[in-house]
Amino acid sequence: MRFLPRLGLSAALAIAAFLSWRLLLQTPAHRRGGDLAPKAEEGFTVTLDTFLHVQQLRKRRLRAFCSQAGKVTTLASSRDEKASLLPSLRVNTKLDFLYCQVPSTGVEEWHQLLEKLEEENVTLPVPLPYRRLHAKETQLSAFNQTEIKAMLGSYTKVLFVRDPFHRLITTFLQGMGISSSFSSFVQEVLDSGIHNGSVAWKPLVSLCRPCLIQYDYVVMFGFLRQELGHLLRRAGLPAGSLPPELTDSQVQWTYRWLSEQMFSELSAQQKKQLSHFYRWDLAAFPFSSSFLSDRPSTAKTWEK
Repeated sequence: MRFLPRLGLSAALAIAAFLSWRLLLQTPAHRRGGDLAPKAEEGFTVTLDTFLHVQQLRKRRLRAFCSQAGKVTTLASSRDEKASLLPSLRVNTKLDFLYCQVPSTGVEEWHQLLEKLEEENVTLPVPLPYRRLHAKETQLSAFNQTEIKAMLGSYTKVLFVRDPFHRLITTFLQGMGISSSFSSFVQEVLDSGIHNGSVAWKPLVSLCRPCLIQYDYVVMFGFLRQELGHLLRRAGLPAGSLPPELTDSQVQWTYRWLSEQMFSELSAQQKKQLSHFYRWDLAAFPFSSSFLSDRPSTAKTWEK
C-alpha cells in the first residue's frame, strides 16, 4: 500500500507532461530556469554567445559564494581524506573530462554520451601538453596528488546542477526511502542530516566542492541538449553524438507543476528546514525559481 502514492504521482507526471507544454508560453520568463539561465521560450535557441555569457554569470555567482569564509578550497593530501572530500568526482582519462556524479542532475545522460564517444573511438583533436593517463573512468580520489593536480589543471571540468526540490521529488518517486508519503520522506531527509544523508539528496556544494574545483562549465538541468552541444564543440568533439533521450526541458516543466502539489504537503517547519538544509546550493547556483528559494532561512546564511 505504501507504493500507491508513488504510483499516483507517476500517473500525474504523465498528465503534467502534456499540460506543461500548453502552459509554457503563459509562464513569465523570470520563472523559467532561474534568473541566470537562458529563457526557455518555445523555439528559443541558446546561441554560443548566450551560452558563454550565462556560463560567466553562473561562475561569477559561484566565486561570490566561495569568497565567504568556511569553504573548502585546498586539496587534502592523504588518500582517506581525499576519498572523504571528493566522493562524487569522476574522471574520463580518454576524453579528459572531470565531472561530479550526482543522480538526477543530467549526469546519467552525460555517462551515455561519454560511452558513445568512446565506442566511436573519438579522440581529442589537438596534441596534449602533458602525459596522458590510460585508465578507465574512475574516482578522482583514486589518483595520487600529482595526477590529481594535473587533471585539475588540464581536464575540462563539468558541473551539473538542478533545483534541489526537484531532486528530492525524483528521489522519492524512484522509491529511494522507506517513507510512504512525501512529507514523511522529507522528514527522513532532514533527520539524516547533511553528513549522513544519501548522495541522492545531499546538497551539491557538499558533494561537488565547487570552491575547490574550478569548474569550466556549470550545466543547468532543463537545458542539457543545447548547453552540452556547445560544450562538446568547444572541446573539439562532435555535438552530433548527443543522445535523443535528452528530454530534460519537458521534464523540467512537468516538475514545476508537480512541485506545487508536493510543496503544499509540507508543514511550514519542514519548508523552513529544507531551505536551511539546501542553503548553500540556493546561494551558489541560480535557483531563484525554486520553491525553496523564497524561504527566510536562505538569505545569505552560508555558514554551517
